[in-house]
Amino acid sequence: MNIKAAVAEQKEGRISIENVELGEPKEGEVLVKIAACGICHTDEVGRLGFFPLSFPAVFGHEGAGTVVKTGPGVTDFKEGDKVSFSYSYCGTCEACKRGMPFGCNHNRRLNFTGTNFDGTKRMTYKNREVSSFFGQSAFATHAVVHKNNLIHVDEDFPLYLAAPMGCGIQTGAGTVLNVLRPAADTSILITGCGAVGLSAIMAAKLSPCSKIIACDISDEKLAVAKEFGATHTINASKVDSVADAVREITDGLGAHYAADCTGSGESLRVSLNSVRSLGVCAAVGAAQNITFQVEGELMGVAKSLVGVVEGYSIPQIFIPQLINYYKQGKFPFDRMIKTYKFEEINKAFEDVHKGKTVKAVLVME
Repeated sequence: MNIKAAVAEQKEGRISIENVELGEPKEGEVLVKIAACGICHTDEVGRLGFFPLSFPAVFGHEGAGTVVKTGPGVTDFKEGDKVSFSYSYCGTCEACKRGMPFGCNHNRRLNFTGTNFDGTKRMTYKNREVSSFFGQSAFATHAVVHKNNLIHVDEDFPLYLAAPMGCGIQTGAGTVLNVLRPAADTSILITGCGAVGLSAIMAAKLSPCSKIIACDISDEKLAVAKEFGATHTINASKVDSVADAVREITDGLGAHYAADCTGSGESLRVSLNSVRSLGVCAAVGAAQNITFQVEGELMGVAKSLVGVVEGYSIPQIFIPQLINYYKQGKFPFDRMIKTYKFEEINKAFEDVHKGKTVKAVLVME
């Protein structure tokens, strides 16, 4: 079928909405009419060539919409169901069988190599095969998605709100609630107050920890962090040492936990040095290289540094939990969302870059 999709013809090139041919759903797959899709930093680094997929490509991995057609072997979804998307996983490897699909042995292949679940591609453009992203490519009017990616959405819940929960929001919230799990009367440092960091702050407010320290280089973002639940803020550009500033807030010891959401190796090291002995630092942003002294900064002070994928979330369980918190007024993530028309996709990316928008969501109709 002929659809509209936001095509990146080459690495680092501008995205344009084009006519693309989309194939039929195959075994275990579903055809979905997309209603909305969140824009995530992972889409941007994909466009810049960070992942091993070929161009042209269609990005977008926080989609939501309505099931149009199901392929062979699909029994849990039917035509007319409202669904949102998250990451792909195989369902059969050791990690998946242990109930930890976020650690799937095939995570990289299924999400970042540009093919669908079976290793083939569903889209063509100008007689060329088009790479998919996260097994979905939701910057489009329609997508063929594997059943493992799908989450049921209640009829009364807006799809433009369900869409952005599939990656960044669940990653930030899951880092706190599923990975760090703060104990009562503890402290947590959250560095980087974008959508992921603010989601972590909202989750920390749901936890029993007593000190939620937000760190960024923007006073505007820190003010928003306070609105979302931060008890203390640190502007990293205005202090000599973030670690010292954290210790001043935490009785000279450092935070019990830290979640670095910046994607900066330098910032990750600062976060690690801001936690106390026996503290835990989570690497949430996709930082490249980091150099630190193992004995003095990690092992010798019995700290833990953990890499977090998708907030250790099982989307089919965790996203409905977050939606319930939202309905109870405890997870107001809608306050950081701004919607854009599909054809405004480049403006949406630019506004996020400039800090005008925290979480951009494209609406397809």
